[in-house]
Amino acid sequence: MKFKTKLIIFVVAVQLPAILSAQSKQHLVTVTSPDKKLEVQIQQTSANTIEYNFRADNQVLIKQSKLGLESANTIHWNKVSSSSVKSVWKPIWGKRKNVPDNYNQIIIDLTLYQIKVRVYNDGMAFRYEGLASEKELTEFNFAANYSAWYYNGERHNIGPEKLNEAADIRKPVMVIKAAENSYMAVHEADLESGEPLLLQPQKGTTLFSVPSKNAKAWRVVMYGRSPGELTDSHLIELLNPEPAKGADFSWVKPGIAVWDWRTDGAQADGFKYEMSLESWKRMIDLASANEMKSLVLDANWYGEEFNKESDPLKGGKVQQVHQIIAYGKQKNVGVWLYLNDVGGKNYPLEKTLKQYGDWGAAGVKYGFMQGTPEQKNIHTQLITKLCAENHLMVDFHDDPVHPYGQMRTWPNAVTREFCQAQSDARRVFEPKTFVTSVFVNMVAGPIDMNNGTFDMEQKGRVDNPMPVPSTITAEAARTLITFSGATIIPDIPENYNKYPELLTFIRSQKQPWQESKTISGEIGQYIVMARQAVDGNWLIAAATNEDGRSLRIPLTVLGKGTYKAMIIQDGKDADFRSNKVSHETISKEVTSHDFIDVTLAPGGGACILLQKEKLSLKK
Repeated sequence: MKFKTKLIIFVVAVQLPAILSAQSKQHLVTVTSPDKKLEVQIQQTSANTIEYNFRADNQVLIKQSKLGLESANTIHWNKVSSSSVKSVWKPIWGKRKNVPDNYNQIIIDLTLYQIKVRVYNDGMAFRYEGLASEKELTEFNFAANYSAWYYNGERHNIGPEKLNEAADIRKPVMVIKAAENSYMAVHEADLESGEPLLLQPQKGTTLFSVPSKNAKAWRVVMYGRSPGELTDSHLIELLNPEPAKGADFSWVKPGIAVWDWRTDGAQADGFKYEMSLESWKRMIDLASANEMKSLVLDANWYGEEFNKESDPLKGGKVQQVHQIIAYGKQKNVGVWLYLNDVGGKNYPLEKTLKQYGDWGAAGVKYGFMQGTPEQKNIHTQLITKLCAENHLMVDFHDDPVHPYGQMRTWPNAVTREFCQAQSDARRVFEPKTFVTSVFVNMVAGPIDMNNGTFDMEQKGRVDNPMPVPSTITAEAARTLITFSGATIIPDIPENYNKYPELLTFIRSQKQPWQESKTISGEIGQYIVMARQAVDGNWLIAAATNEDGRSLRIPLTVLGKGTYKAMIIQDGKDADFRSNKVSHETISKEVTSHDFIDVTLAPGGGACILLQKEKLSLKK
């Protein structure tokens, strides 16, 4: 077994003037990014205080802010060492095939612990090592009263909100707009132990502290000149360790998955869908015909999910599950199994997950984990590890611990519901929520949002039979825009087959992605995303909030040559409040020098499939 990442590392044992400058008498050190556009300055300002500031593109964005751990002893600054790393991460799956991993690093040796600081071209991070301390002194003292957005559980994001208006604890990801071409995101990476990151505002100021206890993690400030640069960044993953030596994750297969939960109660051609074998077979057939990776079986297959008597190995429809796994193998489609925290904790977890692996399941969707955030992080780590040992991908739902780059160490951690999901919890999923969450929540990592409904009215559905507040074109577009190792779509085969062009767009999303780029967008307004599939084709999707808009999309992501473009956009009379399904499709030939103009209805979207035309051989 061999891990596919190949690193080329240059470690510098001496201080490099271009990277780091230090004045030992004043205990001050400066470290810059490899491209010299970002700068972090750290200094000891008193016997027990160390502070930093952060500058980007010659502008101070975070002014003097405290660093360090609480300790009764006086700080002694002993020495500073520096190094540089230039490498390439080749993930099993992700936003792109090759990820540059370039940074400059300093380690400040104090008497009791170390402060490690890394500066990349797209942000900076620091962590404390060598001392167990309940309280950290970390601050983010922003240089002006910027606007910010925050994660807000399974609800619409908080924001835009002026920094000095934040009154209560905020949860990351925190995204800050400092100027039209200056954005930051505050999060954490590689949370080994302790309480997940919290941000405590000092009301009436632009200062945020970290009340999280016993945390062992990187504190991260990402930087981009557009919100899309934050969404496209790999900084959070890069701050996590590689998989254990010899680990083999070649069995992880990212891609589109069909799902039974939202199909329950749907009717088509005299057939009523239920969460049972005959319905599952129809879903497998759809997946197989369109080269989709898997079927996700949701709650209650082994009995009522919150009942302690429901045995996740023997209860309910377990015999039907064996049959559908076998049927899926015949059709080259994997099957995920749902496991509620009640079943996960009232029955031996190791035995359950090993049995699922032995059955031949493809993954586990774990729901409703209980406990404190710290306890949930420990349990999430355990489940992820056990799933990996049994060749199971994993998706955490229902207020999970936030992503912090786990997918690098554990590529089987393909997604989680770190967002408000479509049609979830009987709350309306507003168009503005989607175009906010992709610039806030998705900065943390892959998210499971369950877009891709084609039955826009949802009549007869057992769970949440309310109209979907978007257009059908936007629903398809969102499946591409959302970054996830398991893009889980919620409708029945008949509805997908009714719209063949939109289905073609979805089935063409063949992962692992070779490249991804947010072409344009504004938080809470709209987004245009491009991704290159493993077969070389490009897909572009756009989505908007409640406002309609016209967009001109440059095709500079394309390579040389001519491409055949299939362009699907909202119809002239489309509107997420009234005419949700109106759309039109055109085809044309394009090159990288061209633009494509699209019109998005209120709550709408656009889908573009770009296939490279093969050169004909002349006789």
